[in-house]
Amino acid sequence: MNRRGMLVGSPNCGKTLLFNRLTGLKQKVANFPGITIELAHGPMPAIPGVTLTDYPGSYSLRALSADETVAVEQFHAGLASPEVSHVVCVIDVTRMEKSLYLTLQVIRHARRKGKHVIVVANMMDVLDAHKVVLDLDGLARELDAPVIPLSARTGRGMPELLDRLREDPPRQVPEPAPQIEINPELLIQQQAHRLAGKYGPRGDMLVRSQNRMDAFFLHSWFGGLAFFAIMYLLFQSIFTGAAPAMDAVGGGLGAIAAWLVPLMGPGLAADFTSDAIFSGVGAFLVFVPQIFVLTLIVGLLEDSGYMARAALICHRPLRFFGLTGKSFIPMLSGVACAIPGVYAARAIDSPRRRRLTYMAIPLMPCSARLPVYALLIAAFIPQTTAMAGLVGMQGLAMFALYFFGLLFGLLVAGLASRRDVAADADVPFILEMPAYRMPALGPLIQKSAHRCMHFVTKAGGVILSVTVVVWILGYFPNGGTDLGSSWLATIGRVIEPVFAPLGLDWRYGVAILTSFLAREVFVGTLGTIFGIQFAEQNMVPLVERIHSSGMELASGAALLVFFSVALMCVSTMAILARESGSWKLPAKMFAAYGAAGYVGAIIVYQLLSML
Repeated sequence: MNRRGMLVGSPNCGKTLLFNRLTGLKQKVANFPGITIELAHGPMPAIPGVTLTDYPGSYSLRALSADETVAVEQFHAGLASPEVSHVVCVIDVTRMEKSLYLTLQVIRHARRKGKHVIVVANMMDVLDAHKVVLDLDGLARELDAPVIPLSARTGRGMPELLDRLREDPPRQVPEPAPQIEINPELLIQQQAHRLAGKYGPRGDMLVRSQNRMDAFFLHSWFGGLAFFAIMYLLFQSIFTGAAPAMDAVGGGLGAIAAWLVPLMGPGLAADFTSDAIFSGVGAFLVFVPQIFVLTLIVGLLEDSGYMARAALICHRPLRFFGLTGKSFIPMLSGVACAIPGVYAARAIDSPRRRRLTYMAIPLMPCSARLPVYALLIAAFIPQTTAMAGLVGMQGLAMFALYFFGLLFGLLVAGLASRRDVAADADVPFILEMPAYRMPALGPLIQKSAHRCMHFVTKAGGVILSVTVVVWILGYFPNGGTDLGSSWLATIGRVIEPVFAPLGLDWRYGVAILTSFLAREVFVGTLGTIFGIQFAEQNMVPLVERIHSSGMELASGAALLVFFSVALMCVSTMAILARESGSWKLPAKMFAAYGAAGYVGAIIVYQLLSML
């Protein structure tokens, strides 16, 4: 029979990073509660036949929120399984009392079911940096369970933990410790307080260090300025940091196309490979490095502990729009993709505020919009930079688009909240401030690469399917000799009057139409269309082809506004329908955001045309 291990712990204890090290899976890690509400499973390469399950972070086995309810229910179900041999409980040695409260409960329930408990004392690297020594042997004696010092960030202690997990069958489970078993639930907190005071780190050097940094990052003025500066540098780095990789990807695809296509000879196969594969799918792949940079820097901010401070900074302005500081977490997730953002909204206790958050999430500038933004910005915004590349026009334009999406989402939520005056009972906003930590760069790079691979594989199938259909419609019936008389042009001219007020011809109308399947398909569709039209030019960057198509700055700006507001993808609508309980909300949002995006785009086009 295969064995299973359970990995449990409180939020921000480093549990998921340890799970990644043990299994090699790239699970989302964030320094705020409510981000992980589903189980993650993975085999352990170092111990064949053993599967590890990562349970959502919980402060206690007495659930107080929806996400903790999931964690507690699944925890008890796991203890009842005969396949489970070990329960690994992770504690944060910098916050011993919080972690030990859950640990004492876990030990009591696990031993009642005959399960072996291993306590992992994580964050030892933080104590080593402050030259703090703990009596973990004494703590192990009181808990009557092995306590392994470990650093999930550096890998210290991993061999000892693996040796414990290899024990099959595990050592005999000790009898429940009397001081743990007989204590009522309310007295366990007192026991946790006593053990933390006796065996926890001495002095307040950790608190002093955190308070000094919080005095700046949470300052009423400097904290807000730092927040905007950090966000701006984030979006500027999307261009400056990803530019070499984008050039390498574009150059590599061009070289492969120049070598492969002539070998195929003239004909249908060569035209399809050049126009659909390299010009269509290749145009999208060029922008994948920007997704990597975005994911990496957001991960650095999360793992450093700053994102929890950002949530606290945003709480007061979010309340003005009818939201709560907890809405920041789903909205931040929506910057990567709207779907995990919708899932993360489950942690919001108020059904009304959860619904308002649903309305704001699709307006967040997700990574699917990023290739569209990057393409149009590169086409119309000059690469002017200052301060050694830290400040640039393109980065400023990207920051403005992200800020516009956030602001518009808040305005929508604010207007909706004022229409619905029957507010729920106020729930206190409580958010733990994790310690400032040096992020583990290696796991973050792996996670960012995994995110890019997942994005490419998820979107790649859709993009390939759409580009094949677009290529067939554009190539026939005349073999690609005249795009204007193709089947695609016939369809495009039917919808062309809709987009004519934006100064866009039928080619862009077709690309917009296909992007309802997925926003990033816009880039692949344009690449395929221009690949057919300019087939003799081979792998010319899509930016140059947009320039040669005659699109004006006013049309490009209008298209950016339209993509910022409209175009909810089909997947997002399906998830919203499932989470809200009906298609009524996503259908209304699709119609309203589409109309608002279209009207806003016309206004921008007319204003810029006059200027």
